[in-house]
Amino acid sequence: MQVSLVPHPEFRGEVVTGIDIDVARAAPAALALRYIVRGDIGKLPLPPIANTERADGLWQHTCFEAFLKSGTSGTYHEFNFAPSTQWAAYRFSGYREGMVPAVQIATPAITIRNKGGLLEMEVALDLEALPEIAEAAIWQVGLSAVIEETGGRKSYWALAHPAGRPDFHHPDCLALQLPAASPP
Repeated sequence: MQVSLVPHPEFRGEVVTGIDIDVARAAPAALALRYIVRGDIGKLPLPPIANTERADGLWQHTCFEAFLKSGTSGTYHEFNFAPSTQWAAYRFSGYREGMVPAVQIATPAITIRNKGGLLEMEVALDLEALPEIAEAAIWQVGLSAVIEETGGRKSYWALAHPAGRPDFHHPDCLALQLPAASPP
């Protein structure tokens, strides 16, 4: 399914005109994402593509994010993907509490394409190592992006925004229900 992100009303940029995401639960424990950014991509200070490895602080620059929660517990996971193909995964025990690296996650497959007025990032994420997510019938999903423009201005995009400052961890941002993939 394809969903669209909306910019935070107080933190809009001037360069990006829209962000769509193709999102699918390709298997019970697999998440496939394709972020599609439209606008004057040449005005984004994108880093060079690097080795696909873990890195912290990716959200401080252009970064695409996914938040996953299952069940009624407060536990959720945050995934960050940078245009450099660096990535990060964290587990939280509650709202912005108990953050620890989710080290058991396998390195995702990340592909970047920058063509004309489009920036596309494809991510294939294997979640088999997270049984609380992998075995859940329905995932609550939050999808978001931080976009940094040349000069440092940032815009914040999400499926939904709570009142106040941008906060992708807020339960209001987990606005998508994603059921398990149907058997073939």
